Amino acid sequence: MVLNFRAANEADLPALVNMLADDALGSKREDASPPVNPLYISAFNNIESDSNNELVVVENDGNLVGMLQLTFIPYLSHLGSWRCLIESVRIQSQLRGKGLGTEFFKWAIDRARQRNCKLVQLTSDKQRPQAIQFYEKLGFRASHEGFKLKL
Repeated sequence: MVLNFRAANEADLPALVNMLADDALGSKREDASPPVNPLYISAFNNIESDSNNELVVVENDGNLVGMLQLTFIPYLSHLGSWRCLIESVRIQSQLRGKGLGTEFFKWAIDRARQRNCKLVQLTSDKQRPQAIQFYEKLGFRASHEGFKLKL
């Protein structure tokens, strides 16, 4: 297994959207039909132009197999420290359970350290118990209640 972690590029969007849509929750909220929905292109451009956001992919032997987004957030609390928010985590469904996600998270946590973050946080839908177990194995703890308001 030869992993390569790199910034996503616009040509990756069809594969990334397909990964986002490849589960029970994503299939209801994503649009994986070709061509790529212009809303994804706009979101990609916004992420790419923001120095506190990184859309990252992992390749295995040259094949795109996973993605995640890192958002670096400055906080006034905790002595003005930075946090890293990890979201939109996906590994191709047929490759889950083979250690790719663990290696990707090691890389992402190292990236947060490089940016002087003092905390890494994420959310996971309660309807994804396997993802929650995965994050707990990595040392993440459900220390807070999270709330969301759809607009």
